[in-house]
Amino acid sequence: MSIFLGPDTRLLVQGITGRDGSFHARQMLEYGTALVAGVTPGKGGKRFEDRIPVFDTVADAVAATGANASVLYVPPSLAAGAIAEAADGGIGLIVCITEGIPTVEMLRVLPYVREKGARLVGPNCPGLISPGIGKIGIIPGNICRPGRVGLVSRSGTLTYEVVNHLTRNGIGQSSCVGIGGDPVIGTSFIDCLAAFEADPGTDAIVMIGEIGGTDEQRAAEFVKAHVSKPVVGFIAGQTAPPGRRMGHAGAIISGASGTATEKMTAFRSNGIAVMERPVDVVELIGAAR
Repeated sequence: MSIFLGPDTRLLVQGITGRDGSFHARQMLEYGTALVAGVTPGKGGKRFEDRIPVFDTVADAVAATGANASVLYVPPSLAAGAIAEAADGGIGLIVCITEGIPTVEMLRVLPYVREKGARLVGPNCPGLISPGIGKIGIIPGNICRPGRVGLVSRSGTLTYEVVNHLTRNGIGQSSCVGIGGDPVIGTSFIDCLAAFEADPGTDAIVMIGEIGGTDEQRAAEFVKAHVSKPVVGFIAGQTAPPGRRMGHAGAIISGASGTATEKMTAFRSNGIAVMERPVDVVELIGAAR
């Protein structure tokens, strides 16, 4: 089984004719994702790779192909509008890879997405993959294998490292979701934890957080109250000095609430086994299953 992305997912790519959109669209096609359409204003009527129809609008693409998911490879200045267009066009799952979207624009568009009943993953995220089913975004398919461990992460590169450790040691994944590191994102740790808890194909969960904010602490409390499956956690930025932003816009410590030590303490006190290093995931997941 999987979460969010399944056998019935029909994907369109917003920005499919651009450099990044076309490159990753090919990668998703090669992985076996059901990519049914592309959207680039002014390019309607063309075909991508001679087989994927391109439309001027999301609404046209949905009407013609039945697409129910979208991934965005559009510039930051256009991304919020593209997210709104996807939600307005009837897309149920919207994955925004774009980084650098102004926070104020996300504060405006996210309520609209939720009002339309859509799920947004991201922005500034690597997307998600359900090994053996399909992928949406930029997670390398070759490091994944089907299995029963779910993963949710704020960090793209740490997602790849932890997944690679799991796969190299024969531990497959049900779904891997990169939620993004911006201050305002559409899908939270808690959303993913609840979905993995409800997924009969997931036996254990890996949660990768980082310094800044209190999302990890709230997620840890949710685990203790609502998650029956074993959870293994990691916090990036353990050596970051106070007040220093480390990579992601959301990864900034304010007082003591966002430190790695505070988050790791919250994990342990709520029953989450803590990795000191990413490679520790192999031993901890092995012991938990």
